[in-house]
Amino acid sequence: MTMPHRKLGKTGWDVSEIGFGAWAIGGSWGAVPEADARAALHAALDAGVTFIDTADVYGDGRSEEIIGAVLRERGGDRPVVATKAGRRLDPHMAEGYTGEALEGFVDRSREKLGMETLDLVQLHCPPTEVFYRPEVFAALEALREDGKIRHYGVSVEKVEEGLKALEYPGLASVQIIYNIFRQRPADLFLERARARDVGVIVRVPLASGMLTGKMRRDQDFAADDHRAFNRHGEAFDVGETFAGVPYDVALDAVEELRGLVPEGASLAQVALRWILMQAGVSVVIPGARSEDQARANAGAAELAPLSPDAMDTVRGVYDDLIAPHVHQRW
Repeated sequence: MTMPHRKLGKTGWDVSEIGFGAWAIGGSWGAVPEADARAALHAALDAGVTFIDTADVYGDGRSEEIIGAVLRERGGDRPVVATKAGRRLDPHMAEGYTGEALEGFVDRSREKLGMETLDLVQLHCPPTEVFYRPEVFAALEALREDGKIRHYGVSVEKVEEGLKALEYPGLASVQIIYNIFRQRPADLFLERARARDVGVIVRVPLASGMLTGKMRRDQDFAADDHRAFNRHGEAFDVGETFAGVPYDVALDAVEELRGLVPEGASLAQVALRWILMQAGVSVVIPGARSEDQARANAGAAELAPLSPDAMDTVRGVYDDLIAPHVHQRW
């Protein structure tokens, strides 16, 4: 298929508006056999995806290694590959974000991915204080000048962190949670990022699978799935799991949204299309654990734009059910 492309900020790259989020093929989403992980990635690339997002801590490098192997196997023109660094710090504190540490993380990712120069390296949801340390961004700039990375960006938990990051002139991208259940970035951030020519990478677009419409009230998750072990923020920011929305509230909201799904489509595709209605978004990175999921995600780009009535319905569900739980938190 021919996937629509969008400009990724000041990088000079046009990337597919649906990308591939590679957290699930690394870990923390239950077991994903390597054969399935490779098949999902191949299916996404075959469907026209030209942007992959991963991180050095996804499966302790497993995700990066699988991506590197698949791209070597395919050969030819390759997609843009973004990775993240910083979460290997233990303890994960602002003081650890030194030039030496970042260079070590970058070198490790270069080896795992099999790339001399990394396309895009993002600080991986660092402590808020890091955004107020110009020396950290100077270290990223030095890595760019040394030819180890082409561009650098940040992945953030909070809108305020994203707004602060936009002040650094060399910043190429901000990765942020934005979905039907997390609408606050559209209030100010997306417009300001676009004005600064900074790419916006949208993660957690399906609220950890909740917006697929397939979750049940008695759903069981594997012990190594973050939807089991991080329901209340036990391991990392709770906003990364079901977008921070209480499970039963999210299920109620999903029921209100089912009527928006056109024949032949899925709720997940509608949720992805809703994100793409925002011109300030550069690329959306849903994850996939199988070929079918990868193809279905890519197919969201083929859906017709949502009607004004559908957009109003989504906003109403958010205002009535979701916003009280998340809007001011992130």
